[in-house]
Amino acid sequence: MGGLFSDVTDTIFLEKEVLDEEYQPDEILEREDEINEYKSAFTDVLFGRNPSNVMLYGKAGVGKTAVTRYVLEELKTETEDREDADDLYVHRHNCNGDTMFSAVRTLVNGLLPEESAQFPKKGLSRADALEEFYAQLERLGGTHLVVLDEIDHLQDANELLYELPRARANDYITSARIGIIGISNNYTFRQHLSAKVQDALKEEEISFSTYDANELRAILHTRAEKALSEESYSDSAIAKAAAVAGRDTGSARQAIDLLRKGAEIAEENDEPRVKDDHIELAREAVKRGRLQDKIKDQSLHARLVLEAVAKLDHVGETPARSKAIMKTYRRVARKRAEEPLTTLKSIQNHLSDLYMLGFLLRSEENEGRKGGSYHEYDLDMDANVVFEVCDQLDNEDAV
Repeated sequence: MGGLFSDVTDTIFLEKEVLDEEYQPDEILEREDEINEYKSAFTDVLFGRNPSNVMLYGKAGVGKTAVTRYVLEELKTETEDREDADDLYVHRHNCNGDTMFSAVRTLVNGLLPEESAQFPKKGLSRADALEEFYAQLERLGGTHLVVLDEIDHLQDANELLYELPRARANDYITSARIGIIGISNNYTFRQHLSAKVQDALKEEEISFSTYDANELRAILHTRAEKALSEESYSDSAIAKAAAVAGRDTGSARQAIDLLRKGAEIAEENDEPRVKDDHIELAREAVKRGRLQDKIKDQSLHARLVLEAVAKLDHVGETPARSKAIMKTYRRVARKRAEEPLTTLKSIQNHLSDLYMLGFLLRSEENEGRKGGSYHEYDLDMDANVVFEVCDQLDNEDAV
């Protein structure tokens, strides 16, 4: 008698990992302009000069992280063959949910010699963490590029982005050089930085537009050739996945997910070829998964505000004004054992960001001279998805 999996003998996948999110392609397609902007920003590194600070903006799935990895790998390879170039070190950190202290602590621990004790989680200040960070940079010397992904989710972004670019000018480091690469999905992030931070950064900005259907089709064809066996996919299915993602988010990640899920559906049904109807069936599953990922990417209080709007939506009390949302938000925060934000302005900022990111709908109402104008917010997604993700994250935190 055969085992549970004994009947699984064939697969249409050759290298399924090519369709995984963490896969780094050898060649970056449809991002030539952004790569050239990056190249220009870091030319000074090749001559032993101070690197530029760079901020990348664009929606999720438009190539910011992939392009960053590609450019920095090329830069590191080139510096190894250049006499004038210093040793190049790249430090990557995802800032989602971090404070300045925890972010710097992580960077410090990545720099410490293997035999050294880790920098402690408690008992020391942000100033202590920065002092140790600078000491480790000086120990190594060379040029250090610090990649801060989801920089808009860092709680103390203003202070960190003020301190690091000025480290050399303030003589905290002399033998090392440092450059900041900030990656953000939020186009309005820079507007929230103080004037002194913007002046200290003097950054190069690179904006990543969404992909159109033709660009996505080229990307999908390249992935399909490596990921799927010959004759296991149709040009029509590729075009459909590209068209769906192009109309929806313009995200390569969504297009690739549609292709992967469509192939899985074909395989589950013992069909040897991915067709249009498999992509169509994949749409809902991918959409739900994408929304869950987007919610998980938000900061704690952004999620709590979103959950508050979802609760109001669930009982038919939307569209709602920010004051009503704040009342529900306070109840949600206390239920989740979190200390709520205290000002209406902070809630309004989160609502504005959630609207910009596509979670919410916003309408402007006007009551004339007496009432003035104000915004009302409504949920632009399934409330149950919000509840599921928030409950899941709450349970993970409790473990």
